[in-house]
Amino acid sequence: MRILLIKPGAIGDLLQLSPVIRALRARIPQARISLLVGSAASVDLFRHNPLVDEVLIFDKRGAHSSWRAFARLWGELRQRRFDLVVNFQRSNMKAWLLAAAAFPCRVLVYHRAKGRVVHAVENHLEAVAPLGIDPRTADRRLELPLGPDDVRWAKEMIAREKLGNRQLVALNLGASHPVNRWPVEHFAALAGRLSQELDAVVLLVGGGADRELADAVLSRISSPVVDLVGHTSLLQLGAMLRRCSVVVSGDTGPMHLATAVGTPVVALFGAADPDRTGPVGEGHLVLQARQVPCVPCRSRSCTRTPHLQCMEEISVEQVFAAVAAKLSTHG
Repeated sequence: MRILLIKPGAIGDLLQLSPVIRALRARIPQARISLLVGSAASVDLFRHNPLVDEVLIFDKRGAHSSWRAFARLWGELRQRRFDLVVNFQRSNMKAWLLAAAAFPCRVLVYHRAKGRVVHAVENHLEAVAPLGIDPRTADRRLELPLGPDDVRWAKEMIAREKLGNRQLVALNLGASHPVNRWPVEHFAALAGRLSQELDAVVLLVGGGADRELADAVLSRISSPVVDLVGHTSLLQLGAMLRRCSVVVSGDTGPMHLATAVGTPVVALFGAADPDRTGPVGEGHLVLQARQVPCVPCRSRSCTRTPHLQCMEEISVEQVFAAVAAKLSTHG
């Protein structure tokens, strides 16, 4: 059986598909599983995953923005003669056109939960329930298999910076949606306390788009930190996060990267609902300003006054205490 999973989404969304892929492989061991993602960068998330046979790219804003290029991709999918398509992007008309390249075949569709709160991982598993997969009992762990080059890169970086005997704490500064970002002033204060009071090595992590946030943090602290913002590939970041004792992050892709490589997360949630998109697995801690009446509003923008109070009122003291507790148990 040839299976196509359509999910041109963000990092976290794709990592949350790993339980689906694992369940499909267990249910249909001889299947050929192809995955259609939205960018070349996303391919790295599955580059070393032995359960995925092929990763294809649908770059709707780049390589496939023209109808001619889109038609070529459609033809490539048509030639593969898929037996089953699972469309996890039902609101995207072009995703449906690509799914049509496999007709006639069986099509399963992801439906976002409405009128109930269910974690995205379980919600994704519900899409393949007709194949005899039970979303309630399936293994929900996220996975990010790393390549030897990325593991070696992290090891060499730690050796070069002489960090081998100290605990590493990664602070992920950014998020795709501003409502999920903890204030830079808070991050700066936390970095200083972690370094001075716990002798932890603080790593600033994030993508190139987070450079301004990183500079704002760096301008506010005197303690030494390792600045990796915009300086790692996706898999190099995963390899570094795996070497950390704790990761502090809002609801965004690197938070899910950390859980996928098995590192405990102190997750900072305001507008987002952790019951829907919180860290998956054991050993993680979610902090929320529950005293703010709109938490969680589940919105991607804030119209309240004071603005983003839900993130502002997660205190540095709360986060510091949570990280300190994690470090004490990590040894």
